[in-house]
Amino acid sequence: MGVLRFVFLLLFLGIGWEGADVHAQPANAPAPFTFLQAGRNKARVPIALHRNLLVVTGTLNGFGPFNFLLDTGVNTSIITRAALGDSLGLRRGQLFRVVGAGGADTGLQAYQTDSVRVQFPGVVAPHMTWLVLSEDVLNLSGYIGVPIHGILGSELFRSFVVTLRPDEGRMLLENPATYRAPHGRRWSSVPLTLQKNKAYLTATVQLTDSLTLPLKLVLDTGASHALSLELDSDPRLVAPAPRLAADLGRGLTGLVQGYLGRVANLQLGRYTLRSVLTSYPNAADVHRRAEVHRNGNVGYELLKRFSLVVDYPHQRLLLRPNPKFRDPFEHDMCGIELLALGPDFRRYLILRVMPNSPAAAAGLQVDDELLSINFLPASSFSLTQLDRMLHSENGRALLLILRRADGNLHTATVRLKRQI
Repeated sequence: MGVLRFVFLLLFLGIGWEGADVHAQPANAPAPFTFLQAGRNKARVPIALHRNLLVVTGTLNGFGPFNFLLDTGVNTSIITRAALGDSLGLRRGQLFRVVGAGGADTGLQAYQTDSVRVQFPGVVAPHMTWLVLSEDVLNLSGYIGVPIHGILGSELFRSFVVTLRPDEGRMLLENPATYRAPHGRRWSSVPLTLQKNKAYLTATVQLTDSLTLPLKLVLDTGASHALSLELDSDPRLVAPAPRLAADLGRGLTGLVQGYLGRVANLQLGRYTLRSVLTSYPNAADVHRRAEVHRNGNVGYELLKRFSLVVDYPHQRLLLRPNPKFRDPFEHDMCGIELLALGPDFRRYLILRVMPNSPAAAAGLQVDDELLSINFLPASSFSLTQLDRMLHSENGRALLLILRRADGNLHTATVRLKRQI
C-alpha cells in the first residue's frame, strides 16, 4: 500500500491535451462559485480524508450526490466517468486527445462541457466548465476505496478563502472581501504565486549537508505524498542517498517509476519539517509540457501536518502546526498495492508486490485476495484503515489469510519493515 503513491498529481505530471488550448478562466475572470443565499459570507461544507486525499460531495445539474477529489493541482475540473456525463446529458463540446508523459499517446479522449450547475452545501457554480474523460482509466474509486466521480480543481479555490479542517470533517468557505485572517503567533503566512490557475510556493529545502536551495513547488492537495522533486528541473538537484527504487504512482500510460529518499529538512514559512520522505520520478516519466517551470510539488502528506487556509484571492497560504506536525514521514512498510472492489469497496485484491519487500519475502502474490488480517475480516476495514496499518510500526507482525487466484487459501505472516 503506498507502493502506489497516488500521483493523482499525474494530472499535473503526466497529462496533457492536444487539439486546442485547454485552460481555466483567466485569473481576473468572475469567480465560478457564489453563495446560495444573498448576503451570506460563509459556508461549511463536509469533507472527508481518504488515503491522504480530500473528498467533497456535491451535485451536478441537480443530480447526485457525487464525490470529487479536492485538488489544487488541477486547473480545470474533470469528470472521470464518461457514463456520468452521458447520464446527465451533458453537452459535448470540443474534443481533445489526452497525452501522457513525454507526449505519449494514451488512446484516451476528453470533451469539454459547459454550463454545468455545481452545488455544494451553501454554495453554487451556476455555469461551470468541465472536462469529461472518455474512459475511467484512473479508477480512483478502486484506489481510494470510496466512489469517486471526478476531480474538483482551482474553481473552488479561486472563489473563496478555503479553510481545510478534515479532522473536524468540514471545510469553511469564506467571502474574500470580508475575510479576516486568524491572529496568533503560531500562524505563518506563505506567499502564493498563481500561474495558469495553479498555486506555487517557495520552500527552502536542505538536500544534502552542503546544499540548501529555494525550490518552486506546486501546492497540490491532490497528491497523497509529502514532497516530489524533479531532478532535471535544476542542475543543482541531486539524486538522494540512500534511496529506494519504487513505483511512485500510476498515470495514464502506466506506472511512474523513480526513487524514494529523504531531504534533511524543508522550511515552509517559519516552520521546519525534518527527514521529509521525498519522491524523485524518473525524468522520462515526468510530463515536460508544463507551461510554468517548477521544481516539483508539495502534497497532502506534508500539508496535513498544519491547520491550513488556502487563500488564492489574497495569494497566500496560512498555516499553523497541528498535533500531526511531529509525526514521522513513513513509507509503506509492507510492499503491496491493493485495489478495492465490490459495491461497497470492501474486497481487496493485490495488484502488485514490490520486489525485495516484506510482502515478497512472505510469499504474497499478484491477484491474491486479502480475506483477513490478524484474525479480523478484511471487509471490516476501509482501505484507508488498511493503509494506516501497513504504515504503522517497524517490526510489527501481521497474520494474513488470502485466497489465491486458483481458489486455494494461503496463510502468511508479514513483518513490517521501514525500508527508507
